[in-house]
Amino acid sequence: MLKILGRVTSINVRKVLWVLDELGIAYEREDWGLPLRDPKVPEFLKLNPNGQVPVLVEDGFVLWESGAVMRYLSKHEGGALMPSDSRQRAIADQWLTWQATELSPHWVYPLQALVRKNPAFNDSEKLAKALADWTAKMRILENQLAGSGSFATGERFTLADIALGVSVHRWFETPFERPDLPAVRAYYDRLRTRPAAEPYLTAATP
Repeated sequence: MLKILGRVTSINVRKVLWVLDELGIAYEREDWGLPLRDPKVPEFLKLNPNGQVPVLVEDGFVLWESGAVMRYLSKHEGGALMPSDSRQRAIADQWLTWQATELSPHWVYPLQALVRKNPAFNDSEKLAKALADWTAKMRILENQLAGSGSFATGERFTLADIALGVSVHRWFETPFERPDLPAVRAYYDRLRTRPAAEPYLTAATP
């Protein structure tokens, strides 16, 4: 059976688990990642030399990097979560990539400072800059959602919405004074109605 190595509190693991649940693919999950289980041990590094979660293991096949795992799983099931049209698929892939490369880096400092209360993240200037940068990226998403329809790339739910959905959840669950982004709020509320999304868009998993 397909196995996912990673802790549910990891946003990248949640992206993969949500894909699996949307597609109805059976899997087992094994806890890896601090503070539960150190991935920097030889056993894990043989699978992913970066020592990061998630890792997919299936019949001797090993795959890491959450975006790659998401794309593999979608193709595994006939591309059910990506458009068949090449240009529409490229746009969905664009937003899936944007989540990882442009949006995600800006919440690291706020997450550590405001949610996890990590004493090493106590620089008020760095926190203010990170929040401003994060907000700027969220305004890009607001503009996209205001004109795209129900989901990030139109009326069809795609892999991009899974990646963006867990990101938007993190935005709303981080305690700071956020600007009003009505399209983002409506999008978040829409995503939370999906049965497969419920475990991954809860306050317990910011």
